[in-house]
Amino acid sequence: MLENLPFLSLLIWLPIAGAGVIVFGSGQKHKQVTQWIALITAALTFVLSLLALNAFDSSRHYLQFVEDTAWIESLGIRYSLGVDGISLPLIALTSLMTLIVIISSWNNIKLRVSHYLAAFLVMCGLMNGVFAATDAILFYVMWEAMLVPMFLIIGIWGGPNRIYATLKFFIYTFFGSVFLLIALIYLGNQADSFNIFKMHGLVIQADVQMLLFFAFLIAFAIKVPMWPVHTWLPDAHVQAPTGGSVILAAIMLKMGTYGFIRFMLPIVPDASLEMADVMIVLSLIAVAYIGFVALAQSDMKKLIAYSSIAHMGFVTLGLFISFSLIADGHTDAAVMGIQGALIQMISHGFISGALFLCIGVLYDRMHSREIQDYGGVINRMPQFALFFMIFAMANAGLPGTSGFVGEFMVILSSFQVSFWIAAVGGLTLILAAAYTLWMYKRVMFGDVANDKVAALEDLNLRETIVMVILAIMVLVFGLWPAPLLDIMAPSVQHLIDCNLVSKLSPEGMCSL
Repeated sequence: MLENLPFLSLLIWLPIAGAGVIVFGSGQKHKQVTQWIALITAALTFVLSLLALNAFDSSRHYLQFVEDTAWIESLGIRYSLGVDGISLPLIALTSLMTLIVIISSWNNIKLRVSHYLAAFLVMCGLMNGVFAATDAILFYVMWEAMLVPMFLIIGIWGGPNRIYATLKFFIYTFFGSVFLLIALIYLGNQADSFNIFKMHGLVIQADVQMLLFFAFLIAFAIKVPMWPVHTWLPDAHVQAPTGGSVILAAIMLKMGTYGFIRFMLPIVPDASLEMADVMIVLSLIAVAYIGFVALAQSDMKKLIAYSSIAHMGFVTLGLFISFSLIADGHTDAAVMGIQGALIQMISHGFISGALFLCIGVLYDRMHSREIQDYGGVINRMPQFALFFMIFAMANAGLPGTSGFVGEFMVILSSFQVSFWIAAVGGLTLILAAAYTLWMYKRVMFGDVANDKVAALEDLNLRETIVMVILAIMVLVFGLWPAPLLDIMAPSVQHLIDCNLVSKLSPEGMCSL
């Protein structure tokens, strides 16, 4: 019975409908009603994602829960949805983090509460749409549309320099999207369809592949963001409200790497193989150099923002090291590298979201994110200090936490290509421990720094619930990642099989 439910349409449109009820129904005058509608909508969306995971056949690589109907028939554009073992876990992550953001912001937002909550619900639906879309134009519409609620979240509820940060965020990401649209239109004309998986079966000449590679690279590298197009992210994080930072780090950055997986790797594998060394170098720069930049930060939020760039460098490293491994005949190691990248994507969503929430807890009480303004917080907030320590250790890649699993798999697969690639990649574990523990020590330990710290109160029930949920996720997937790996394995193996054969000849046909 569950298999017949339109899971994906519900996951897209239920939160958007909930946002409509909030904005046009309950409104600002009924704050509590608004909050409960948002909470129930987000909870139902998350439950739906769990039901979809339960109904998903993890032994198959092909698309499941497929929906397909005409949308703009004259242009051949369809409302086509489907998920595999790569996209469904990201939808579940999106739904969970949206629920957590709504719980965490219960009493923290005073201005236009209905619009704030509605923006997150709309963004949840659109992000689920990005991960579920199998029509390239539908993907693009969802990809672009989700910029609008994030633009509003930072621009209305952000910090003093929110307008600058918002415009920078929008210009960077919109600039990249122009190249994405051009590439998708070209591929749609060549395939006589905008179905993404029909594009996977195209025979594409080397020079065209290279042009498409750079179009995809500009669009997706900005979203990740990769070095050197990363400068918009720290500004956006610092100015965004806590909930905006959580969704930006936990979900929106993953859309860039998802784009690599869904478009670049299977559609232009020959160009990706040729440029793999360049991508590996850019990833290692993000891992190492950005780690040193994080060490120099005095603002906790900016430090975690740079940490996100470094950890996402591990994801791109795992994705593109696979081409070198395939070329050398190490198919199993290539599978492990991509699985490690996917695990890192999910894990980083939990860890970075949790760290931004921890900083938000402190900011709500002290109205400062400067490390120098704190000290001795553990004396006043021992329960908070415990959770903060779990997430800090996970960010440093401590074994037993989810932060270790993906990075370990990527480093292990990198050893098959080069010791030095693995060594530089492993450097991030040292740097992450350095900047994360340095921040934790300065904020948590020592004598109580000032009267404001002396007046701090520990976590309330709402904050505790949020921290417990995220701590469970971090520890469970750190100790038992098998369920996640099992869901991903067939889809990753199929992705590798698609990349094994060149797309320069008809033998490279690859489809789901």
